Amino acid sequence: QAQLVESGGGLVQPGGSLRLSCSASSSIYPYYTMSWYRQSPGKERELVAFVTAGGTIDYHSSVKGRFFMSRNDAQNTVALQMNNLRSEDTGIYYCNAKSASSTDWGQGTQVTVSS
Repeated sequence: QAQLVESGGGLVQPGGSLRLSCSASSSIYPYYTMSWYRQSPGKERELVAFVTAGGTIDYHSSVKGRFFMSRNDAQNTVALQMNNLRSEDTGIYYCNAKSASSTDWGQGTQVTVSS
């Protein structure tokens, strides 16, 4: 199992940027697919982006071209660069680590996009 800690959330105006980070307590390579989920007010948790151990990355259609995910296996971290933020990006963002035998979640970090 991996203990995950997110950081980097906050309040930003529409059009602004934030960078989220997720630090794992143990090695994430080659065991884990790492993902970012978000839960917006009144909505179910949804997958925002993921990166496999092999480096394949994909995004929710609503964030393609604006969000960019990366992983640093040497430091056991993943990041989510969020650009051109919109009000609908508001929510709690969770880091997720999934292996063949476990799924782990961080505690979440709040992102609020508002003028």
